[in-house]
Amino acid sequence: MYRFLLTPRWWGINAFVVLAIPFCIFMGSWQLGKFEDRVDTHQAAKRAPAPGEQRAAPLEELLPVDKNTSGRPATVTGSYDEQFIVPGRELDGERGSYVLTLLRTDGGRTLPVVRGWLAPGAPVPDAPAGEVTVTGALQASENAGTDGVRAGGLPGGQLGMISAAALVNLVPDDVHDAWITLTETDAASGLVPVPASIPDGSGLDLKAFQNLGYTGEWFVFAAFVLFMWFRLVRREAESERDRRLGLEPDPV
Repeated sequence: MYRFLLTPRWWGINAFVVLAIPFCIFMGSWQLGKFEDRVDTHQAAKRAPAPGEQRAAPLEELLPVDKNTSGRPATVTGSYDEQFIVPGRELDGERGSYVLTLLRTDGGRTLPVVRGWLAPGAPVPDAPAGEVTVTGALQASENAGTDGVRAGGLPGGQLGMISAAALVNLVPDDVHDAWITLTETDAASGLVPVPASIPDGSGLDLKAFQNLGYTGEWFVFAAFVLFMWFRLVRREAESERDRRLGLEPDPV
């Protein structure tokens, strides 16, 4: 009764099922693995000491920035130079600007330093003169896809995002593909410390639960393929039986 499974048409159907089910299971397992990675990262972040409790390490020891070093306190020595305003940044529900000053480090490279957040209309304080040693939370360069970040179209002296790509045409020096936000500011300057942001790809956010949803979808696809195969086999077997009993004409 099931000899039809060996016909060329059913060879194609069977081959599709044999390939589709493992593929769906693989994709579902991959999405589940991504969700589990997010959970592990979230748990590790909860167990890690707060930035203020961590020992500040030299900047070069924490580069390049990744999920483990993002937010870590870094210390670096140099001299402040050019200064920019990064508008449209929100802090505690109020929109203002970041004051970003370039620090020419002893190593010869330039590091963007967010000295603090400034309320609208407040005067921009000058950066300290001479050699300084600063400590701040290390951050990865922003990109145009980051929420609230604009890639360009701003007047001179302003930046839309904090990254080496945004500064490459504005300063002649080699700029670090990272930046730090100072953990302490001078209250008299009107600057408010900017807290470190959560690194991309970590935490139990909406994207993490999207991975979990995709996991379920791929496993449902695998079950659907198997269900349809059994249904087609049963339907073909019933048609074959009816043809043998003369209840259904043979196919042309």
